[in-house]
Amino acid sequence: MGAFYKMPMNEHSSSVVSARKLGLTFETSDGPVHALSNVDLEVRKGDFVSFIGPSGCGKTTFLRVIADLEKNTTGEISVNGMTPEEARKSRSYGYVFQAPALYPWRTIDKNIALPLEIMGYSAAERAQRIERTLDLVNLSGFGKKYPWQLSGGMQQRASIARALAFDADLLLMDEPFGALDEIVRDHLNEQLLKLWSRTEKTICFVTHSIPEAVYLSTRIVVMSPRPGRVTDIIESTLPKERPLDIRETPEFLEIAHRVREGLRAGHSYEE
Repeated sequence: MGAFYKMPMNEHSSSVVSARKLGLTFETSDGPVHALSNVDLEVRKGDFVSFIGPSGCGKTTFLRVIADLEKNTTGEISVNGMTPEEARKSRSYGYVFQAPALYPWRTIDKNIALPLEIMGYSAAERAQRIERTLDLVNLSGFGKKYPWQLSGGMQQRASIARALAFDADLLLMDEPFGALDEIVRDHLNEQLLKLWSRTEKTICFVTHSIPEAVYLSTRIVVMSPRPGRVTDIIESTLPKERPLDIRETPEFLEIAHRVREGLRAGHSYEE
């Protein structure tokens, strides 16, 4: 791989996610399915890491292993220096799913409040956190609305607010904008970058979109078809401040070309 460019970061920056020789095999009635194989990866504090690859390459599976929603069968993984189970129990991460997954009978502020209620925050603390996170995702004034009263993009922003409400340092995002039209997606990409800059969270982001991965990320992890392997890790040389028209620059197109080539190379040994 080429020389890595490192984003400005605190000298004490540390590993948030560390995977070594990670593998996961599902046992099915048709025999074993090898979802992940020999995945080695470090996600540093403050990184925005996108995972990209064809359907079935293990992107979401890897995110679910981080979140302790799936158990690796080989290798090791740590999250904030803990096992995924310990990280889950200590609420070290927020998770944003492909669909907003908001309860239709609860208002937006009550949807955001749900994890805070479970965690035992006082009513006053819940109200303060809801107000702050609604402001972060530009939904101030919409707390009393129900999900069905909001557009798809606004619902997804509410889902992000819910994941941010308890202030976890790590945000796991599983293709959150995949179902949205291109104009809304571009707008939310811009807003997500601003949110990342303001909160300094570490973000792991799954996507099928090369432009989205290049636009958002400090690093892009290219994965091969099943069994999912990391075939390339591309560190971005783009500045942290990124207007949408940066996507037309030679530097952006060069990174996108490398991602595309990595995806093609991964397909070459699918069998």
